[in-house]
Amino acid sequence: PARYFDTRTTEPISFFLSGLEELLAWKPDGNGDFNISSVPLAKRQPPLHSKRPRTLVCHDMRGGYIEDRFIQGSATRNPYVFYHWRYIDIFVYFSHHTVTIPPVCWTNAAHRNGVPMLGTFITEWTDGEKLCEAFLAGGEEAYHAVSEQLARIAQHYRFDGWLINLENTLSAAAVGNLSRFLRHLTAEVHRAVPGGLVIWYDSILQNGTLRWQNELNEENRVFFDACDGLFTNYNWKEEHLERTRKLAGSRHIDVYVGIDVFARGDVIGGGFDTDKSLRLIRQHGLSAAIFAPGWVYEHLGEENFLQNENKFWGLLAEYLPMHSICTLPLTTSFSVGMGTSRFLDGKEEEAGPWYDLSVQEIQPLYQEREGKLSTSCYLQDAWCGGSSLRVQGTIAPGEEREAVRLFSLQTPAPPKLFLTLLYKLEGPHPDEITVSLELTTWDSETCLEGNITSLPEPNSRHHPRFLPAPPPGLAKLLAACGSGSNGWTSRCYELELQDCSLQDLSLLVSRHQPSPQETPFTCLLGEVRVLDAASVEANSPQVQNLAASQLWWQ
Repeated sequence: PARYFDTRTTEPISFFLSGLEELLAWKPDGNGDFNISSVPLAKRQPPLHSKRPRTLVCHDMRGGYIEDRFIQGSATRNPYVFYHWRYIDIFVYFSHHTVTIPPVCWTNAAHRNGVPMLGTFITEWTDGEKLCEAFLAGGEEAYHAVSEQLARIAQHYRFDGWLINLENTLSAAAVGNLSRFLRHLTAEVHRAVPGGLVIWYDSILQNGTLRWQNELNEENRVFFDACDGLFTNYNWKEEHLERTRKLAGSRHIDVYVGIDVFARGDVIGGGFDTDKSLRLIRQHGLSAAIFAPGWVYEHLGEENFLQNENKFWGLLAEYLPMHSICTLPLTTSFSVGMGTSRFLDGKEEEAGPWYDLSVQEIQPLYQEREGKLSTSCYLQDAWCGGSSLRVQGTIAPGEEREAVRLFSLQTPAPPKLFLTLLYKLEGPHPDEITVSLELTTWDSETCLEGNITSLPEPNSRHHPRFLPAPPPGLAKLLAACGSGSNGWTSRCYELELQDCSLQDLSLLVSRHQPSPQETPFTCLLGEVRVLDAASVEANSPQVQNLAASQLWWQ
């Protein structure tokens, strides 16, 4: 069927639903199983419902369902990818089709990095008016059927809820049922999807008129009260923020103030000045909805996309509270889900472009300090996948080392950790530099490294002990200890901790001799792992009941 398979290549594709009939007729179909997310939503700290302002990203690019519709990837050159997951809370996939089911590759990438994924339910223009009349102007059976279907679809494809965007006038009868519909939909989504969300876009007033308010006010509050949040329109000024904050009361972080990165209309900021709008929003303690950050790709072009993307998010980082990983094991080879080649064990296996967000790995913090430090995705060489993490910077005069923060952690430390690192030193003087891993722990009176007689390290910085060979019984898992291949160096470490809580994982770049000059360095990271020794040493569970379906030989 053309809905589920590309007519040209027969490959499985992601799909949307058009109109009310398609929505109400939808039921699970084996052909659509490729669209079910295979990655559960990872836990992170702080959780979504903590009391700090959030950041929502709304992805709207060229109508949606472009190269990202190919569920098993495509040979796309220079595709758009998003990888600053540590800095955001919610991701919305937006298109102008009635029911936008997020392409599963996006849900997989978001979930692996702990970010919930929302689809979009949209109605517009005259057709939208007719559609809304059909399900809102009658009795409750009609709008109950719509909300139950939307909740079922999210549950079946394993994404996390909906942005509701009705952009057309409503009759008195229809608007009379709108808040009831939102309330019922929110309850259904909460029931069907753990942690599910329904967010309302600021468009219709309580009398049914279509008029964007750019704030929360008495005209649209009834809809905010019926769901999990309000996404405001973009043409606000500071007084709108003041009034919104006041009216929202204790729910102020459920208001996502819209920022259009394309800066259409009378807006503050946009483009590389998006920080101006974000700063004002944060001064009022509100959440932000960054609309169409694909501006970086669409407006500035594909050529220097990765560089421009890091610049864009680097300028916002000050106003984006970051998230911590709170479960072990942590293992990543930094792939962003695209490449110009595929690598395995440091060797190029296959040349040629590829794009598949489903295989994007856990993404680190992308640190930028002007002229001093940058971390970026490097496509020319990798240990596994399509890219490595390039860390470039300088060790300042008189300093012995530079710590580059890779991950923020918030998890109790197990009694014993194994860490592995695969890296490659580049640049003019690689022999003057050594690299290793550093773990910091949250300050605590009880936290000790090693045995009882050890003294706590200052600033809770721990330098794991280098293991020249894998411990007995772990030779298979830690096979590469002390060796490496194809120019990559492999290192294994162990660290014993008591009553500690992990805080940061950093790459420690040191020079052998102190120097009055600054020392530049370039290091490629191919893979990092932080493993709980106890679970590593336990036997791996056996895979059972393996079945294959939908085989299509080419």
